[in-house]
Parts: sequence; C-alpha cells; structure tokens
Amino acid sequence: MDASGPTGERLVVGQQVTVDIEKIAHGGHCVARFEGQVIFVRYAIPGESALVEITSVNSKMARGDAISILTASPHRVEAPCKYAIPGGCGGCDFQHIDLAYQRELKAAVIVEQFSRLGGLEISCEVKEVLPADGLHWRTRMDFAIGDDGRIGLYANRSNEVIEIDDCLIADEAMNIPALADRRWNGDDRIEVASTSTGQVSVTRAGRSISGPTQLVEKVGEFTYQVSPQSFWQAHKSAPSTLIAAVIEQLELESGEVVCDLYGGAGLFSAALAKKVGAKGKVHLIESDKRAVADAQKIFKGVGNVEIHPGTVESRLPKISDPDVILLDPPRTGAGEEVITVMTRTHPRAIVYVSCDPASLARDAKILLASGYRMDYLVGYDLFPQTQHVECVARFIPA
Repeated sequence: MDASGPTGERLVVGQQVTVDIEKIAHGGHCVARFEGQVIFVRYAIPGESALVEITSVNSKMARGDAISILTASPHRVEAPCKYAIPGGCGGCDFQHIDLAYQRELKAAVIVEQFSRLGGLEISCEVKEVLPADGLHWRTRMDFAIGDDGRIGLYANRSNEVIEIDDCLIADEAMNIPALADRRWNGDDRIEVASTSTGQVSVTRAGRSISGPTQLVEKVGEFTYQVSPQSFWQAHKSAPSTLIAAVIEQLELESGEVVCDLYGGAGLFSAALAKKVGAKGKVHLIESDKRAVADAQKIFKGVGNVEIHPGTVESRLPKISDPDVILLDPPRTGAGEEVITVMTRTHPRAIVYVSCDPASLARDAKILLASGYRMDYLVGYDLFPQTQHVECVARFIPA
C-alpha cells in the first residue's frame, strides 16, 4: 500500500497522529492506519488507542512510536527498564506487555507467518521458560561504544548508540554496571559471556580482557568447552530446553544414523550420540572454523561422532542414508538448496530448530512440496521481553 492517504498527503517524520492499534506484526511492532496509510507502531499493544509520532516513512508504509496511550490494554505493564521507551534502547520490544500476553502475541505471529509465507493454517503454543519474570536470562551480550566511550546498545533500526548503566535482561553475573562505569577507547565492540559453571568472560576484537579464554558450559550430564566467540544459546535455560525437545521429537533408536546440520560446537550432538549408542553415528556439519575447532576438542575420542567442516549443501550428499536429520540453521533459514539435498536422503524425520518464524514458514512450504508434512510445532519463549521466539518443528514423510 502506498504511504499516502486518500488526500494524497503523505505522513512525514515528526508528525503526530492518533490511531487505533490493530494486530501484532512480525518484527516487534503493531499495525495501525491513518487515512489509509499503514503505520508500524512500536511500544503499543493491539486494541489500544495511541498518539503516535512518525519516525520514518517510505513509499509503502510509515513507522512510528506510541508516545502517549489514550486507551490502554489490560495487558499493559510498566516497563522495568528505563531504556525501554521511545527513543531508547532497541534491544527489547515488549517490556510494556505482560509476559503471558507476550507469548500469545508471539504465537499469533507464528500462525500469521505460516499462513502468509508457508500456505499452512496451523495453531501454535508458545511455552514459558524460566525465569518467570523474563529478566536476567541472557548469557551473551554484545555492546557498542558510544561517543562518550561508554558501553551501549543500538536504538531500534538505527546506528545510534544508547549508552546504558545496566541491562535488565543480561545475566547479573556479568556485572554490567561495572563495565558501564569504564571508559573505552575506540569503537571495537565489547563482548561479554557468562556460563552455567559461573565463568564470566569479556573480550574485545577477539582479544581477552578478563576471564577465561575458553568457556566451560555444563548441560545436564554433558560438558562443553567453547571459545567466547563461538555461538552458544543465549538464554540460560535454552540448552537444556532445546535438547529435551529435540530428543523427544527425533524418537531415536540405538544404532541409528543422525545428521546434526549447522551443528556448531555440538550442543545437540552430545545427547544424540548417547541416544544412538556405540553402534550408531552422529554426523555434525558446521562451516564456522572456530565452532569446528571447539567441536573437534569436545568430541575427541568419541567414536560415534564425526565432524564434517564445510557447508551443509557440500557435505551432506557425502553421508549415505541418515535415519533422521536435526536442522538448526541461522536466522535466514535453510533455503531450497539445503532442503533439496536433505530430502534426497529420505530421512524418516526432520526436526527443525528455528529462531525466526518467517524463515521457518518459508522452509516449511518447500518441505511440504518435497513430500514431507509437519506434524509438530511448538514455540519456546527463549527471548522474553523481545519479539524473538524459538520454535521446534518436526517433518515426516507425507
């Protein structure tokens, strides 16, 4: 839709308009309309009436912030963080919404994405994951440096750094206030990691500032030693939550062959290897060199795990007849080439772990066209206070 209304007058940046807030949309905003013009509004809740200030305009739509709530939703709460306001930090999208309703909105987004992008009419539940207050769950943080040399996070859809003195979704063990008290020269980002074993690491431009240079993560009976720069699930409870979900949905039997695609340092591979036993095999495929190095150390001497450095599309065809496939791609999804290679191996099940419902819906459409059907889909609220949601889906032959 064109961003000009019936009068032909386009909305302009800085203009303030009163609108009724409609449905939630993918991306952390709600839809509203003013004289036929579509506005994507942050800091609002469906069903509210709000005064919205326009922050950007293009040929198709406008964006804006709800700066005054005229009719409030019963799901509105006071944001616990002073930076979760219009013009503030863009890290959290939903701090003004109670957590139970956040999960309902995320489920609605999943359903809408599957309908619009996947051509599938589904229902979906987004499950709560502790901590119940949705705070202090994040174990990996990446800070920019502001003009005054203080750490900060970017404003929404902006390169502007909002300097902060604390972050309420960060693990308290990181001691963000102490980092915020320092002045940092240069513009290299500050990366902070805390672990399940009590370690805290601070690095900059790949160089260690404090803490260990190798992190030890423990998930149940499994121990992983990873570099601070290697990908690791950000939510404290994510590793155990996702391992349990994956194992349940794969329904592995002793002696089976499993492919762990985009396997990283091997979070899932350890549990998979135990389930299939010494007569089974886990093939971990990963292209990131640092993650591969971590996986090679973790699984050194483990006879039923084989590490395959390289891309999924180049390495998977060399593995004959896997029984099941675990797929945990980046936010962009797997895509048609990878799905074509996967389905040619005819696995009895594909379990897909996704951090983006849009790419999952697009990939689901391709999987359905390739002779598979989705028989399971659940969301997990592993990014509370933000728009993001993790999904676990299972696809089996149609």
